[in-house]
Amino acid sequence: MFATVDAVPPRRSPALWSPMSTSHSPVAIIGGGLGGLTAARVLHVNGIESAVFELEASPAARTQGGMLDIHAANGQKALHAAGLHDDFLKIVHVGGQSMRLLGPDGTVHMAEEDDGSGERPEVDRGDLRDLLLNSLPEGTVRWGRKVTGARALDDGRHEVTFTDGSVVTTDLLVGADGAWSRVRPLVSDAKPAYTGISFVETDLLAADTRHPRGAALVGDGFFICLGDERGILAHRETDGSLHVYTALRADEGWLDTVDFTDHAAAKSAVLSRFEGWDDGLRALVADAETINPRRIHALPTGHRWERVPGVTLLGDAAHLMSPFAGEGANLAMLDGAELALAVAAHPGDTEAALAAYEQALFPRSEASAAESAASLETMFGPRSLERMVEFFAAAPDDASPGNAGTGDQAGEAR
Repeated sequence: MFATVDAVPPRRSPALWSPMSTSHSPVAIIGGGLGGLTAARVLHVNGIESAVFELEASPAARTQGGMLDIHAANGQKALHAAGLHDDFLKIVHVGGQSMRLLGPDGTVHMAEEDDGSGERPEVDRGDLRDLLLNSLPEGTVRWGRKVTGARALDDGRHEVTFTDGSVVTTDLLVGADGAWSRVRPLVSDAKPAYTGISFVETDLLAADTRHPRGAALVGDGFFICLGDERGILAHRETDGSLHVYTALRADEGWLDTVDFTDHAAAKSAVLSRFEGWDDGLRALVADAETINPRRIHALPTGHRWERVPGVTLLGDAAHLMSPFAGEGANLAMLDGAELALAVAAHPGDTEAALAAYEQALFPRSEASAAESAASLETMFGPRSLERMVEFFAAAPDDASPGNAGTGDQAGEAR
């Protein structure tokens, strides 16, 4: 059913796609995040043509930003399947696995240095996305394609329409379009729900020179400070900036009461929730150059669906979860790789491929979603600091809800 292609040189520069009124793609992947790109790459490695439809206008349309810890059991496994693991090791952030745990008074309760032995190396999300993009044939990604609708056709195919008026039909539709997926309704009525946690993200640029106190506090890797059902989490980016996540339990509408166009007022509103905390910790908000709000949503733990011919989901579209186990990007990449491998292993039998893929997907994602939900309660519940100290004392060196990073829950459907 699916066209095969000879190996071609990797794509080295992005190309914009000129919209046509109607076209057909044997495999249409909606969403050019890490999961969708991994699926396209592993399909390509196995000689199967696909097209990725991405709403962003170009690879540089927005900052991808944020550090990810890529786990040996899933994210790195996917990179091996993609033939990119050696290249991945070249973009790892040396020192990024360092971690510190502090209390609200600034006391350091635990500190671990990155000695290179951990199994969760840190990488810049944008660098990883570029690695995947540059491994695809020219024209695989169709930029500026925002979905307005998707529907099943009588002949077993699916049709996707875009805001530019173009239409694509496909034999296999893959929803890799994130939290607010436009493809998900084809298989499930489930919708993301607010977890009770709101983030306010800030950046401190050129930290070593402009914000030396903050740089010294955060260190070379990841930093967690917890107490009173709130926290400040931060990591050092590869460009020397600090990316900070101020997290707290709040009503779903609280962020709407803050004017984030007025940075001074927004900072004041956030800091009012951290009265009595150490001045150095508060400075991670007060001295920041940027400030942006984000609510944390999740699909129900154990989300699954009955087999629907010709369509499936991966990544956040399938199993959106809170970021507090660090599994979101890793699972998305593994989903993409395993879906592609299942398609390659069942030539001409899409339904067998999708059944095999989903049989492994559902229990895997349920376990990770449960872990993420439990980590949320640990980090933002009673005795959070004490419980985290106990967790680290009992856990393997590379296991950590704090190593979580914070997954991309971008709110716009692709």
